[in-house]
Amino acid sequence: MIRPDLVLYGGNVVTLDPALHTAEAVAITGDRIAEVGASRDIRRLAGADTRLVDLAGRTVVPGLVDAHAHMDREGLKRRYPSLAGARSIDDVLQRIEPLVKAAAPGDWIVTMPLGDPPYYLDVPANLREKRFPTRRDLDRVSPRNPVYIRSIWGYWRHTLPLVSIANGEALRIAGVTRQTVPPWDGIQIERDSSGEPSGIFVEQTYIPVVELSLMAVAPRFTHQDRAQGLRESMKIYNAVGTTSIVEGHGVADEVMRVYDEAAGRGELTVRAYLTVSPSWGAADPATIEARLAAWKPRIAGRGSGDAFLRVAGLVAETNPTADGAVRARSMPYTGWAGFSYDAALPREQLRAVLLAAAREDIRVLSMGPGLLGLYEDVNRLVPIRDRRWVIEHIGILTADEIGRIRDLGIVLTTHTNRYLYKEGDLFRMQVGPAAEDTIVPLRRLKAAGVHVALATDNVPPSLFLPVWQAVARVGRITNRVIAPAQRLSRADALRAATLEGAYLTFEEDQKGSIVPGKLADLAVLSDDPMTCAEVRIREITADMTIVGGRIVHDRARPAG
Repeated sequence: MIRPDLVLYGGNVVTLDPALHTAEAVAITGDRIAEVGASRDIRRLAGADTRLVDLAGRTVVPGLVDAHAHMDREGLKRRYPSLAGARSIDDVLQRIEPLVKAAAPGDWIVTMPLGDPPYYLDVPANLREKRFPTRRDLDRVSPRNPVYIRSIWGYWRHTLPLVSIANGEALRIAGVTRQTVPPWDGIQIERDSSGEPSGIFVEQTYIPVVELSLMAVAPRFTHQDRAQGLRESMKIYNAVGTTSIVEGHGVADEVMRVYDEAAGRGELTVRAYLTVSPSWGAADPATIEARLAAWKPRIAGRGSGDAFLRVAGLVAETNPTADGAVRARSMPYTGWAGFSYDAALPREQLRAVLLAAAREDIRVLSMGPGLLGLYEDVNRLVPIRDRRWVIEHIGILTADEIGRIRDLGIVLTTHTNRYLYKEGDLFRMQVGPAAEDTIVPLRRLKAAGVHVALATDNVPPSLFLPVWQAVARVGRITNRVIAPAQRLSRADALRAATLEGAYLTFEEDQKGSIVPGKLADLAVLSDDPMTCAEVRIREITADMTIVGGRIVHDRARPAG
């Protein structure tokens, strides 16, 4: 008899199997679940070398699968000093002054944006002066060292504009003068009463342009930053019970390289399913054909890799923009994005790419229902019904669109943090009471048999917020329930955060529920999401997280 390596007992094991059975204990052998049952029966299986963990009544769920994670970003947020908690311009200067004193002459001082994470709301109203600091403010504490306060990644907050700030020395090094013309008309270089740049850059876009153009001389994320950031990111995701992620927006080459190296060193504690964010370059037919051919061996079919790192599929984007063209000049560097800035193609050109992808059995993913018609065009020539093509970040979906999605076998991922919590109240005003049930219609989608997986988009990284949002559907602005008929039960929301995420990656037979034979990816939780007060669901964290039978996070024994 093979004795288990690890036994968890004395708990509440929510298996999420079809019958929603609960148990008290789990035995793990190697990287697989061996047995699930009563504590007395499972403990009898233990041998002299078996590690025993007393759950003390705590709840265990399958490891969570974040269907659209941007996991690499989370650790990057720690690479530059934070200004969180600053409530005045003097507070900001008091954060920057010691950084200047510790720096060598001429060294850059780059900080995170103004405001408090994760959303960076109400800036600059959160400062006593109700304005942004200027170059002259920053020059008071740093007359000789260049200082740059970065803008937010706009999708953290989902409101415009983005603002970044440079001091006088940073402007001098960057060559920004009263004669400087912005590289895109959505950028404003604010000026003081004398006509000189004030140091404040204002952008009417969610994806920063200034730091990739006018302020491109400021320090950027290095490869080492990204490698260390990924290590820190995995710890953060493990600490909220996430054991697998999907990079549904795709990753650019510089991020792919970091994952490949981490996997090669055996460092991954979160299983990663990566898709390619294509860099089309000049986007001429010959280049597109050549790049598709180069990617095909790695991304066609179920892709390439193993249970910890798999690369498969291609992200489709349309409608190239002028600001995107400016960003693309920075490639292969991508800043916060991690995806390619030249991934978008004109619609007719993209149609040809999708058709070629279907013929080569390359899976396609896209954002929002805007490409649903193109998916249908492809399906008429090359059936995609069983390919599990993907539409992500669903917001408003009509009954007609749901039917078309069902008929194509499309898998959906959500962005409830934006489309329910942050902007659900705005959607309600937009569509009116009669159409309220079109807002993230989770119950309708379930009734139609459409597979839907929950996702964070890294804002913030805990999947228990989307679980809570799917159950409660409360809008941030009014605190009212949005489309209450579209609420999911707690069990269905948990399945959408586990088993449906596994379905998204063709791994529903490998993970997503706690049954013998599946991968031993489990989370021991700080609270029971099935019974705790509804509002507390969003606050749940992991006391312990297990990936492939290995404990990768233990709150009682934090890593040194």
